[in-house]
Amino acid sequence: MNIDELVRPNIRAMKAYSSARDEFSGAAQVMLDANENSLGSAGPAQFNRYPDPQQRAVKQRLAGLKGVRPGQIFLGNGSDEAIDLLVRLTCRPGQDSILLLPPTYGMYEVAANLNDVAIERLPLTADFQLAAETGAAIVASDARLVFLCSPNNPTGNLLAPEAIEAVLRGFGGLVVVDEAYADFAAAPSWTTRLDEFPNLVVLQTFSKAWGLAGLRLGMAFASEDIIQYLNKIKPPYNISEATQQHALSALGAAPHFGQLRAALLAGRAGLAAELPALPIVEHVFPSDANFLLVRFRPDATAIYDYLLGRGIVVRNRTTQPGCAGCLRLTVGSPAENELLLRALREFA
Repeated sequence: MNIDELVRPNIRAMKAYSSARDEFSGAAQVMLDANENSLGSAGPAQFNRYPDPQQRAVKQRLAGLKGVRPGQIFLGNGSDEAIDLLVRLTCRPGQDSILLLPPTYGMYEVAANLNDVAIERLPLTADFQLAAETGAAIVASDARLVFLCSPNNPTGNLLAPEAIEAVLRGFGGLVVVDEAYADFAAAPSWTTRLDEFPNLVVLQTFSKAWGLAGLRLGMAFASEDIIQYLNKIKPPYNISEATQQHALSALGAAPHFGQLRAALLAGRAGLAAELPALPIVEHVFPSDANFLLVRFRPDATAIYDYLLGRGIVVRNRTTQPGCAGCLRLTVGSPAENELLLRALREFA
């Protein structure tokens, strides 16, 4: 596949913004290129300089952890920046389209609407998988990219890997596999197959299992060709120095990451065991994420409002395709999980 043919002609032709920091490597002794305040900062001293525009140290550390090359990594202001840039990279406003498989993450639609890009929708099955005919429709589509959220949000389940592979082999556009919740799933990441599929983009995030939602740091993994294009169109300093330093600190604390993940998986198992015993719970869907999609009876919205009144905020998904009567419950701390269960037991 020729990735250049998927990129908008004006982006292929444009000249990217380039700072002197992009053009220099090594340790500079005197930096007089960016009109910074060389005397220091009114706040923390290390922030008077612009951050590394290519986030080299973070990418080097990530590459070893993920088993990829640094040139296969893009870092963004949350995964949402990568989602927006991928739409802008491939879709001409008012002419091209993307493919979505509802129910799914809402920011794909927002990015399409923001960029005046049409949306083709092919719903998942009742158990939130890709039907064979859906996969065939994706392959036959002229859309420029398709978003496959796995584990899916709001449903929590992994999409069948054979269905994703069929799309990767047959679809003529970019295939974006959003793995924001992959750290909670017992399945290999699609990053292990980047070299096999030149049209594959894998999204991950520091917001979930890493517990760094406040940093707003997302990752995209793809071929070097795709990453070079994303770097071409991103803002020059899109990841702050503070974010880069905190990310390096987190990446150096792998044992703590493992402990957090294990505790959240235990909490998920506990909720999945307790919730079905409640008379207001009709069904708890299987989850490979750090949340559970739960169908309530007789009125999920009334239960949602009741929980708000108790100071417990969950996500009302009743209007999403296939999610009638459903609330999405994030796995909290042991104390938060117990408060949720107690409130649900007391609902009347």
